[in-house]
Parts: sequence; C-alpha cells; structure tokens
Amino acid sequence: MRRLWPWLFGLVVAVELTGVALDAPALQWAAKPLLAPLLLVLLLGVRRRWDLVATGLVFATAGDVALLLPGTTAFLVGMGCFLGTQLTFLTAFLRYRRAPLAVFAGYLALWAAANALLWGQLGDLRLPVLGYSLALCLMAAAAAGVSGRAAAGGALFLGSDLLIGLGAAGVELPGRGLLVMVTYIAALYLITTAWARLTPPSDPRAERRPGRRSAAAGPGWTDGR
Repeated sequence: MRRLWPWLFGLVVAVELTGVALDAPALQWAAKPLLAPLLLVLLLGVRRRWDLVATGLVFATAGDVALLLPGTTAFLVGMGCFLGTQLTFLTAFLRYRRAPLAVFAGYLALWAAANALLWGQLGDLRLPVLGYSLALCLMAAAAAGVSGRAAAGGALFLGSDLLIGLGAAGVELPGRGLLVMVTYIAALYLITTAWARLTPPSDPRAERRPGRRSAAAGPGWTDGR
C-alpha cells in the first residue's frame, strides 16, 4: 500500500482539481471525499496509533462532503466540521510543543485585520466566520511549533480559507475555486506528513534519540525538524 499510495493520492488530487477547473460536480464528488481519508491511511500506516490529528482528518472528510452541497446550511455545517479539524489540530500541536508568542501575536493581528476588512460584507456569517477564523489562526500559529513543514501547512490552510471567506463576502477572484483547492490539499498534505515524520511518542527508545529515524516510519521518513 505504501508504494501505491503516492500514485493513488496523485490520481485523486488530479481528478479533484480537474473537477474544480471544469466545474464538474461528478468528478468532485468522486474525488474530494477521498482526500483526507487517504491522508489518514498514510498517517496511521506510519504512526500506527489514533491521535488528535487523525480525528482532525475525519472532521475534514465530513467538512469536504458538506461543502459539496449547495446552500448556506451546508456551508455552516462544513464550517462546523472544519472547526473540529482546527481544534483537534490545535490541541495536538500545543501538546507537542509551543510556538513562540510572537507567532501567535502575528496570526492574531492578521485575524483581526481580515475580519475587520470583511465584516461589512459577511452579513449573517459574521459571527460564525469570526469564531472559525480565530480557531484557524490559532491552529496555524501552533503549527509553527511542530516543524517548518507543519508551519507551511498551517499558513496554506489559512490562505485557502481566506479565499473562501472572500467568496462568502462576494469578492470573486479569477481561478479562486481552483486556488482554494490547491492550497487546501497542499495544507492537509504538509500537516499530515509533518505529523507522520515525528517520532511516535509510544517508542521510548526513539524518544531518547529524537534525531533518529523512527522504526515505524520506514524508509524515507525522518524526523525533519
């Protein structure tokens, strides 16, 4: 499965991005609900234990399905599911290592500025977006305490959802839908692989040698911090 996984994931990503580019719902329904589950398979195959990041990927799967449906209710349900993703990721990252306070301050400043700019255009979505975006920014900041790869994933997740927020506020950009998915897929991939590269906490020998390769990770998986 490990050898087939990159090809399968690449195929699903290609189908999803083609569906978005061509505005083909059938292709999106065929591919988008598989993105997070495939990453979950990768994560569990490496770490061999269920944790909060795995739970976050389950929430992401539910959110992806909800956002394939039309209407404000489906949008809010999807936002609620992704709130679960942000909170579980945030908790996992904070338990692992705390990022510098300056990183949190920077993301909170960005959160305040973005909500101030979009406040007048969001209408009834103001409060849900305010709460969700706060959790998102905190998650992105906390990811910086895990590794550079996780930090990049957190920043891309924020960028992807900011593009969604612009759409909800009525601001349309050329190719926005495709850019949302590219940044979202990259964000989930970077966060998942960053977490998979960490030494499994259940391995006391690896904990004493944090720079060594995890035996559970197999060839090609190094700590990377």
